[in-house]
Amino acid sequence: MLCYDRYRLSAGEWFQYAAAGAGFAAAVSYVFYRSLAVFILLSPFGLCYPLIKKRDLKEQRLKKLNLEFKEGILILSSFLSAGYSVENAFSASVKELVVMYGPSGMMTLEFSHMEGQIRMNRPVEQVLREFGDRSGLDDVRNFAEVFAAAKRSGGELVSIINHTSGVIRDKIQIQEEIATMTAAKQFEQKIMNLIPFFLVLYVDVSSPGFFDMMYQTGAGRGIMTGCLVLYAAAYALAGKILRIEV
Repeated sequence: MLCYDRYRLSAGEWFQYAAAGAGFAAAVSYVFYRSLAVFILLSPFGLCYPLIKKRDLKEQRLKKLNLEFKEGILILSSFLSAGYSVENAFSASVKELVVMYGPSGMMTLEFSHMEGQIRMNRPVEQVLREFGDRSGLDDVRNFAEVFAAAKRSGGELVSIINHTSGVIRDKIQIQEEIATMTAAKQFEQKIMNLIPFFLVLYVDVSSPGFFDMMYQTGAGRGIMTGCLVLYAAAYALAGKILRIEV
C-alpha cells in the first residue's frame, strides 16, 4: 500500500514543475537584472522547483487524507454504535466511502485493504497501526493507539472510539475553519507576489528605457539585488504568517 509520507513525482510532473521553475528564474533575471548570465546562474535553482513543489503536493495529499480519515472513522463509529462487529463495520464503511469518494478514494482503498487484512485474522489494532505508520498523520497514529489500548483493557470500545473520533473531528473542523478564513488572504498573497513583476513590465511598456540606469550601473544592480532580497524575505514571511498549525 501507499506510503503517504513520501510523494513521488511522475515524469510529467517533473517536466511541468521544472519548466515552471525555469520560467520563474527567467522572470527574476529579466525584472531584476536583464542579464542572460544571471538567468544561466539561476537556472539550476529554477530546476530545483519540482523538489519544493513535491513537499507542497505531499502536504496537500496529507490534508486530503486527513479529511477523508475523519469521515471514515465517523462512519466506522456509527456502525460500531449500531452493534456491528469490527469486521462488519469496516465492510459496511467501505460501501459508504465508495459513495462519498469513489472506488479509488484514498480511504476507500485503505478501509478495503484493512477489511481484507482483518478477514485474514490479523489483529485490528496491528492493521490500524500499520496504516498509521504509512499515513504520516498524528491523528491516525493516535486513533490506532487508542484503539489498541481499548482492546487491551477490555473497556467500552465503542464509547472510547466515539469519544476519540469526536476529538479528531473537532480538531479537523477547526483546521477547515482556519483554512476557510485564510483562503482570501492566501489568494491576496499570491496576487501581491506578482505585483512587482507586473509593475516593472508596465513601466517598461509605458516608458521604455525608464529603468536602464538600474541595469547598466553597479549602483543600480546593487539596488535591484537589495530589492530581490527584500522580495524573497517578504515572500517567505508571508508564507509563515499564513501557515497556522493546530
